[in-house]
Amino acid sequence: MKRFCLVNGVPASGKSTVARTVAQATGWPLLTLDTVKEAFFAHLGTGDRGHNRLLGKASYQAIFSLLADWPDESAAVIDAWFGFQPFDVLQNHLARIGDCRVMEVWCHAPPDIIGDRYRARLEQRHSGHLGGEYVSELMELAATAKPLGHWPLHRVDTSKVLDIAAVLTWIKAAG
Repeated sequence: MKRFCLVNGVPASGKSTVARTVAQATGWPLLTLDTVKEAFFAHLGTGDRGHNRLLGKASYQAIFSLLADWPDESAAVIDAWFGFQPFDVLQNHLARIGDCRVMEVWCHAPPDIIGDRYRARLEQRHSGHLGGEYVSELMELAATAKPLGHWPLHRVDTSKVLDIAAVLTWIKAAG
């Protein structure tokens, strides 16, 4: 049975830091939506928000298409904002994979911290990502966003120091 740790949260919620730390600690491969999306930007170009969303959906599908071909007993950490498209899209991807165990790490922080993080990284991010005009919308999203909550769930407040031992203990129990 394949095992997947979905590291979920809105943009700038700290999920990439948590996902990298979990992947390093478990030895599981890390697949990130932004890594795939930025490769698509490089070859297909950047564009408006609709184009950005389209490449996000394609990236999401690419990740789960790859995972479907992985051997049984594989495990992976998947870093993405899973709330950007309907839940049934994820369910369909997982159904195509077949027998798998899913767990969710929900990364969150206060909206003002998320807005500050997003602003601070604008210069380092690929130009295909949404710019500074997205910050106020993101802060509103951060105030209401919720985990998927369909599998074992562990919440991480990324405004505090990450307790990786607690996350790893939870992963061992959940997966």
